[in-house]
Amino acid sequence: MKIDKIIHQATKNALAELYDLIPEDKQIQIQNTRKDQDGDITVVVFPFLRFSKKSPEETGKEIGNFILNKIEQVDSFDVVKGFLNLKIGNDYWLKNLISSYSDDNFGFISTNENSKTVMVEYSSPNTNKPLHLGHIRNNLLGFSISEILKANGNKVLKTNIVNDRGIHICKSMYAWQQWGKGKTPQNSGIKGDHLVGECYVEFDKKYKSEVEELIAKDYSKEEAENNAPSILAARELLRKWEANDDETVNLWKTMNQWVYTGFDETYKKLGVDFDKIYYESDTYLVGKEEVLRGLNEKIFYQRDDNSVWADLTNEGLDEKLLLRSDGTSVYMTQDIGTAKLRYKDFNIDKMVYVVGNEQNYHFQILSILLDKLGFEWGKDLYHFSYGMVELPSGKMKSREGKVVDADDLVEEMIQVARDMSEELGKLDSLTNDEAEDTFRMIALGALKYFMLKVDPRKNMMFNPEESIDFNGNTGPFIQYTYARIKSVLRKAGENNLEIDVNAKLESLSVKEKDLLKRIALFPGIVKEAGENYSPAVIANFCYDLVKEFNQFYHEHSILGEQNKDQLNFRLMLSATVAEVVKKGMNLLGIEMPERM
Repeated sequence: MKIDKIIHQATKNALAELYDLIPEDKQIQIQNTRKDQDGDITVVVFPFLRFSKKSPEETGKEIGNFILNKIEQVDSFDVVKGFLNLKIGNDYWLKNLISSYSDDNFGFISTNENSKTVMVEYSSPNTNKPLHLGHIRNNLLGFSISEILKANGNKVLKTNIVNDRGIHICKSMYAWQQWGKGKTPQNSGIKGDHLVGECYVEFDKKYKSEVEELIAKDYSKEEAENNAPSILAARELLRKWEANDDETVNLWKTMNQWVYTGFDETYKKLGVDFDKIYYESDTYLVGKEEVLRGLNEKIFYQRDDNSVWADLTNEGLDEKLLLRSDGTSVYMTQDIGTAKLRYKDFNIDKMVYVVGNEQNYHFQILSILLDKLGFEWGKDLYHFSYGMVELPSGKMKSREGKVVDADDLVEEMIQVARDMSEELGKLDSLTNDEAEDTFRMIALGALKYFMLKVDPRKNMMFNPEESIDFNGNTGPFIQYTYARIKSVLRKAGENNLEIDVNAKLESLSVKEKDLLKRIALFPGIVKEAGENYSPAVIANFCYDLVKEFNQFYHEHSILGEQNKDQLNFRLMLSATVAEVVKKGMNLLGIEMPERM
């Protein structure tokens, strides 16, 4: 049992015996002792004063003496005003270290037959453009949340919904027909999603030009936007697609496949994956059927133009369009269909949508509509709403001139890592292939850590150079510390020094105990991150742990320690820190280089 739980139960027993009080668990506040006070675990005494009828100091001493006499792990105590600070003996910390070192699953909960099945949706791209900077944050958050939920004992399914149909896709198709000049990824050397993205941009330029021409001919802005030749042609392609016209469908399949291949390359670079990919072209009809069922059952209503709406005014919201007057569906319709298919396919217990905060209203409505349609899981869907990410002005503009492509950003990050590493001479001992792989790990570690260390619900500014700094709260700093520990352990192995879990230990320094206490926090940190869907909790724990280790490393000799037991302990401590850091960083999707 963890020491905080032992102290919690002992405090409960003390209150019952001393003051005839049976407290609720939340009344007993257990926390880590402040660094400016002597002790390891602190019990807050103030809530018990009205029962003890004594001063904070007297109450603290009475509870402290009770715990000292009953709990062998407690060596001594001190009372500072209303805080009972308990000092935990070295034996407990050593046993805890041995347990952490020996347990490959330390900090994680294994799945079993009673584990809940959680599906996490992330990425959700459109097939008319490459993945961009916003998608990077989405993918990194979604993947990390999935790994954290898995570490908390859930069966996790990672899923993606690809928006592969609609007018935006038809715009790229029309542009390719008109101005693509027969280009393919194979004959042009252009990555498929970038090629289709260029078509989309070309459509936008032509469309805007046509609108300006019509306005110059005395069309209103709305009339011009609705009657520009390009948009009329794109709508005709959409009509043909929905009518299953062979030529149109074949072009749609071909261009979408270019994009899928491009997406797969980007996902591989980012180190994210999916267990199941859904496509809007498969799910929108299921959603349409559900909306029509809702119309027949008087859950929804139809206006004079035949459009179908949901009246949510009783829920304090407005009216929501579900089917247009021409019978075509909207995003909400597709999401209803996708949700139904997912629960049918996997019988999931929880659905988590990783989608930006601009869609808060959308998911509020989706939950209500699913509930109205009779799906009992509708109210339980969880929208993980995150903030937007931006770059400093002028940083790494993409070939479109507006959006930062994910591929461009990753390549730029690798170059920054290469330049900084070569300047510092950190990888001089590696072969070219080893160095290039390490540059990649550093670059992606920097990118992922910088994106994930902040509260995901806040907007953020991403600075590539700042993220790759080898000092401070960055991924490379944590990676470098890990590599340093692995270097120490390799040298120990070369000197035939093996870790003995049965070795004894007589004393602990302050820094050694600080590390032991921080390691002991890891299971609780993983649990907290899972409960709050927060990779930032993991990221900042890893930083605090390696910062603590570096202080220990500078103050204590490891391989130069003459006392055999002390040397053994420090090797075990270092190995455990490395393993905990690796586990934590892996939850963020970050690889840890063995050498740097």
